[in-house]
Amino acid sequence: MKKILLTLFVLLFLFSDTYSQFNQFPNPNKGDLTGGLGLTWIDGQPFYAFRFRPEISFAKVGVGLDLNLEFSSQGKLRKENFNETSDYLSIIRYVRYGLKRDPVYVKVGALDFYTLGHGSIMYQYNNSPSFDTRTIGTVIDLDFDKFGFESIYSNFAQAGVLGMRGYVRPLQYTSAASIPIIGNLEVGATFAGDFNKNSGKVLVFPTNPFPTNPFPDIEDKGSIKIIGLDLGLPLFNFSMANASLYFDYAKILNFGSGAASGIILELNGLGIFNASAKLERRWNNDKYMPAYFNSLYEIERYTDSVSSKATTLEYLNAAENGYYGELGISVLGTFNVIGGLQKLDNHDGGILHLTADVAPSGLSFVARAGYDKIFVNGADVFKLNDRSILFTELGYKPYPYLIVSLVYQWTFTPIRNSDKEVIGYKPQKKIEPRISFVYPFNM
Repeated sequence: MKKILLTLFVLLFLFSDTYSQFNQFPNPNKGDLTGGLGLTWIDGQPFYAFRFRPEISFAKVGVGLDLNLEFSSQGKLRKENFNETSDYLSIIRYVRYGLKRDPVYVKVGALDFYTLGHGSIMYQYNNSPSFDTRTIGTVIDLDFDKFGFESIYSNFAQAGVLGMRGYVRPLQYTSAASIPIIGNLEVGATFAGDFNKNSGKVLVFPTNPFPTNPFPDIEDKGSIKIIGLDLGLPLFNFSMANASLYFDYAKILNFGSGAASGIILELNGLGIFNASAKLERRWNNDKYMPAYFNSLYEIERYTDSVSSKATTLEYLNAAENGYYGELGISVLGTFNVIGGLQKLDNHDGGILHLTADVAPSGLSFVARAGYDKIFVNGADVFKLNDRSILFTELGYKPYPYLIVSLVYQWTFTPIRNSDKEVIGYKPQKKIEPRISFVYPFNM
């Protein structure tokens, strides 16, 4: 019996479906064969979970697979995992070449935490916030030294989010190219839009205190489109440290505009200690929201006649300025933490982003967590609701390649109409005791 169980552990590689959305610590020239089995409670209903999840990175190329099977106690496969054609294709979670900020970066598949430019329009955007509706998109970033561009398209299966930023370093074409600091001045222009049919739907609420129809009307303002201009000025760029100043201006067409200015600092301690920091001041006019396309945008976009992000935008009549700060720390590649927070001056409208991965090679425990929340106020920072997504895993390693852990996920599942179209999302709670086989290797 023990041999049979051990064989299952080796063949059925298991890893978190949601943690991958928070994992921002890529390991070039390394790979992981991870997988196993577990018993998952999804909104109180038990399912037997089987997963296969290898991830390989060799030189500039990375490939990740993600097969997720959940069976009811009657032995029936949970259909939500394979409800659309893209669910079958997304067994290949991603294929990529390079990493963000490399001269060439191309990725196809799940797009986790993608940022366009300095992030004033698109920041940490995630095209697959629900594992039950996995989406295939693409990113293509090219840097030709004197000029370049960044681009993203979120969903090959239907109209979705498109983002493009072109930039040029104009002084590189002149004799001023060799001047320290100023020679690398960067000028950029951005266009981003959501061409999903629900992106511009605004709920118009009755003004009559005793309306004959208490339900809001829906006004369609068309696709949400945002344009922006930005300046970037690298202060220094060494192998162990770099820093840059920037200024962004953005306009949401048919709505409002805003601006941001900040500094980004990165430290590289030759793999022993790495750190990054970002501090930004934001000036937000009426009907404007910085980082409109964020980690939970696909959830916020529209819920059938109940809520939409365009509605929130339409009723932002009180301009609120604020700050955004972010700090990331990595020690020896085994202790990795990233935290970011937006704080408005006079209003509870914060945005919180946290990830942590602690897996010391010499110790017998692992701890992983990821948390995103929008419209944060002091009273509900860590209260789970329809504005938050969470993954946590605490595990014990009885053997070097075996992990016994408990996983808790607060995620989302789609709401579908009679034609199986996704018309919104609702929170979903998953609790899973699991046994995992993890085999890391170097390429």
